[in-house]
Amino acid sequence: MLRLPREIADAVLRHAMEAHPIEACGVIAGPSCGPASRCIPLRNAAGSTDAFRFDPREQLAVWRDLDARDEVPLALYHSHTSSQAFPSREDVAFAVDPSPHYLIVSTATPQYPELRSFRITSGRVTEETLVITTAP
Repeated sequence: MLRLPREIADAVLRHAMEAHPIEACGVIAGPSCGPASRCIPLRNAAGSTDAFRFDPREQLAVWRDLDARDEVPLALYHSHTSSQAFPSREDVAFAVDPSPHYLIVSTATPQYPELRSFRITSGRVTEETLVITTAP
């Protein structure tokens, strides 16, 4: 199960909608024990409507910043602009690290974006419950 504060879920959705029709991508960061504390949008180096790729230099800078803050990438996210929020073969191949959650936003129907969370381990995709929390 992945718990996301409402403001972080909203930031992911906003990034996906603003990038549409290009796929959006980024990182949800926080301490290793959670909770997620920030959304870090990244540039889609592929610049594509049906693929994404983190810019290697930008990713390295983000990972160094995470280390400096004693944070980890709790989730990696991207959008699908013309298909459902489910990992493609390319997404599964990209998911070499089983540690983070993998969030996918479908903006195929922009007025009703769909956000789903998955675990991807050794090529096996498992959907998990996504709980959006509000501040106490």
